[in-house]
Amino acid sequence: MSDPISPEEYLRKILLAPVYDVAKNTDLNFMSKLSERLGHDIWLKREDQQPVKSFKLRGAYNKLASLSDDQRDRGVIAASAGNHAQGLAYSANRMQTKATIVMPETTPEIKVSAVRSFGGDWVNVVLHGKNFDAASAEALRLSQHHGLTMIHPFDDPDVIAGQGTIAKELFDAKRDIDTIFIAVGGGGLAAGIAVYLKQLNPKIRIVAVEAQESACLKDALEQGKQTTLDTVGIFADGVAVRTIGAETFRLCRQYIDEVITVSTDEICAAIKDIFDDTRVIAEPAGALSVAGIKKWLVDKDLDNKQQFAAILCGSNINFHTLRYVSERCELGEGREAVIAATIPEVKGAFREFCDVLGSRTITEFNYRYTPDQSANVFVGVRLRRGEDELKEVLADLTNEGIDWVDLSDNEVAKLHVRYMIGGRVENLPNERLYSFVFPQLPGALPSFLHTLGGLWNITLFHYRNHDAAEAMVLVGFDVPENEVNDLQNHLSTLGYNFSDETENPAYQYFLKA
Repeated sequence: MSDPISPEEYLRKILLAPVYDVAKNTDLNFMSKLSERLGHDIWLKREDQQPVKSFKLRGAYNKLASLSDDQRDRGVIAASAGNHAQGLAYSANRMQTKATIVMPETTPEIKVSAVRSFGGDWVNVVLHGKNFDAASAEALRLSQHHGLTMIHPFDDPDVIAGQGTIAKELFDAKRDIDTIFIAVGGGGLAAGIAVYLKQLNPKIRIVAVEAQESACLKDALEQGKQTTLDTVGIFADGVAVRTIGAETFRLCRQYIDEVITVSTDEICAAIKDIFDDTRVIAEPAGALSVAGIKKWLVDKDLDNKQQFAAILCGSNINFHTLRYVSERCELGEGREAVIAATIPEVKGAFREFCDVLGSRTITEFNYRYTPDQSANVFVGVRLRRGEDELKEVLADLTNEGIDWVDLSDNEVAKLHVRYMIGGRVENLPNERLYSFVFPQLPGALPSFLHTLGGLWNITLFHYRNHDAAEAMVLVGFDVPENEVNDLQNHLSTLGYNFSDETENPAYQYFLKA
């Protein structure tokens, strides 16, 4: 076994890395909005500006450039379903080196197409297996069978050094950084940055940030050795690694000062923060570092304003993931709570419940009539003061004798149950359904309920506030046939745009009694 590479050798590798044949010296942007909110200066290193929209290009190209002519002539191989595959494909095309990239059969076509597009005629994509482990095993088999050089996504000194060029750029641009936050999957990015910065400025604090569902570095540090997680979450797929690399673990254990983990909701909130300041949409792994800064500062009482840096390591996000991010970011920021509450099943109770919440913005309301004496409602509340305000909301409900359960940290409720509240109700033959559109203003929902009045019992209610200019609400009423015209006339005088949805097939199929 060869001796470990010295810190001085890593420094030399980083300084001489030829990554700028393909990579860009990316911008270091000041995040003014987040900085003002947190009371410290936050700087964002924009690796989304690379041609393949992630930092992985640096390490892949540096490894290719380090190979002998004979190795490049025989070709290279890698297993990846993400940014490493795209970085290697781009690099192989530029260096005119044959590359085989093994991707799981389950890889979305958009990613497969991107790899083929970046690689052109120089890259052969092989789809194999149902997961990354199967693809990796096949890549190893093909490597041994055909004499191809394996390009590891993180556990390789030349790959680590390629990623370390980010640290050189960061230090050249701003030398007074107090703390830098770095996302960790396999550890190549953190190892490369840490081994460079700690030699130039040993006082700089380096914090590794992992997703709670894939904290392989944290687990390895606790065990004092490499470990393999049983499972990993796939939301932040760019860091969904079960085992930290051997060389990356050696370097991280020596140079990383601290490791913290962040939740999915906290990652979603960080994606929104980055968008608010830069108008760039980070992929979940790319937002880990910003999520880490926010979480790290919660329990810190720093005497003076400090300089923090975060690495936006990629922006290869599936467009349809944005729907999920939008739904969860307010929860991650502590600016929304979701609560289940029990109210009497009597006329007017629904409006009275909203009155208890006062002027607070209601972000969501799900309710379905039950023939029992009480009904359960699912409600989202916007919080301006975080946990302290949530305590006030819950205290107000308790004082009014309303039973409640805080579901803000309940994954099943947030992922599934919120969309499943409802269903058919027996003995409700006179229900009529209406959709409403009205201007989304402060206090819009309580005002809407008071305007409707209490003439007819509300049997169904669904409302979701997406900060749009208009609010959309679906309401059911228990209306005897001889009072339908009265209801229609009443609704017409309210000034809201509305439509009768009683014959809507979706209602007929799923909700009608």
